[in-house]
Amino acid sequence: MPSDAGMKKEWGIGWILLLLTLPLYLLDQWSKFWIVGRFPEPLPGQFSSGVEDPVIDGFFNIVRVHNQGVAFGFGNGSDWAPIVFLAVPFIALVLITLGLRKQFFVGNWGRVAVGLLLCGIFGNLTDRLIQGSKLSYMEGQPLWERLKAGYVVDFLDFTLPLVNYRWPSFNVADSCIFVAAFVLFFSGLKADLKKAE
Repeated sequence: MPSDAGMKKEWGIGWILLLLTLPLYLLDQWSKFWIVGRFPEPLPGQFSSGVEDPVIDGFFNIVRVHNQGVAFGFGNGSDWAPIVFLAVPFIALVLITLGLRKQFFVGNWGRVAVGLLLCGIFGNLTDRLIQGSKLSYMEGQPLWERLKAGYVVDFLDFTLPLVNYRWPSFNVADSCIFVAAFVLFFSGLKADLKKAE
């Protein structure tokens, strides 16, 4: 029987939420409100402020882009996207809850992935609920119209130098979701290799 000293300590999901999810969520929201306060608002019907602040010339800019759709701006400008993608985070939360109950998220790294996913979901959901109401031309509009105008603030803008491809802009919450996908993949792979031994 293995001793307690030899056993790996399990990280509680509460600690992960407090020490990982919450700080990243606060960073995500602070950075987005900073961008909204610093860059001009895009004109109605536009998705970019048109202003770039170069950090590393030809490679990395800070911008203000409104994304009503999902990755790569899919759904931007459509009537259905703001409503559909307002519902998606709630579906994701249900799936994560089921995954935790069924122990789909393996070990400590699986819990870290959950913490990152939750930051991404809540960060972008907060945008969709709040940012549309803050647009100057939405002032005085009914709640439903303001929700339909909801968008996610994207501001990290990279150009891949070898292929000269401008990657679609993204934010801290998107980065958390991206990293969570890798963590889930590798923690699942590690678990499968352990079973195969």
